[in-house]
Amino acid sequence: MTGTEYSENASVIDATRRWLERAVIGLNLCPFAKGVHVKGQIHWVVSLATEAQDLRQELVRELSALHAADPEVRDTTLLVAPRCLQDFLDFNEFLDEADAALSELGLEGELQIASFHPQFQFAGTTPDDITNYTNRAPYPVLHLFREASIKRAVEAFPEAEAIFERNMQTLEQLGHEGWKALAVGPSQEPAGDDSHMPCDRTKGRP
Repeated sequence: MTGTEYSENASVIDATRRWLERAVIGLNLCPFAKGVHVKGQIHWVVSLATEAQDLRQELVRELSALHAADPEVRDTTLLVAPRCLQDFLDFNEFLDEADAALSELGLEGELQIASFHPQFQFAGTTPDDITNYTNRAPYPVLHLFREASIKRAVEAFPEAEAIFERNMQTLEQLGHEGWKALAVGPSQEPAGDDSHMPCDRTKGRP
């Protein structure tokens, strides 16, 4: 890895972590995210892939590595792809390849893949609909996680099925100016020392 690539990786991870802390956790978009973050059980990976097939190969490696790892050490993986699939429709199509990779590894029922994207858009919404921001991240992100961990978290969380609707309400109350104030874009600098952040595991495809 060159010095430039190392610097890019650090910048990408910083921006993604800032989004996680301020949006996913700070807005409580994912009640399960804080625990693994605080315990240091998130494995952060920045892909330098520029083509979908290369990203798929990295995805296969990371799925296998997560499955083999001790959950107490690595419970979940965030695979960030700042150079690839910048168009949301292309990214959305890639999710079929991601699901196929999971199936080929025989890991269905053990691992799942959720997705986040800077241009994420739910079916039936306009691009500027604030509810789309529940799944918007600074860069394309594939979130690899263990079904067993989510099952335990859901069992411990009352009314887990209401998370999606509650997130919609949270973003509607926050509004675009409120989201902008979080400063969670890829080129934003941290705005103070507060740690607020988001997490949504739904895979919304148009």
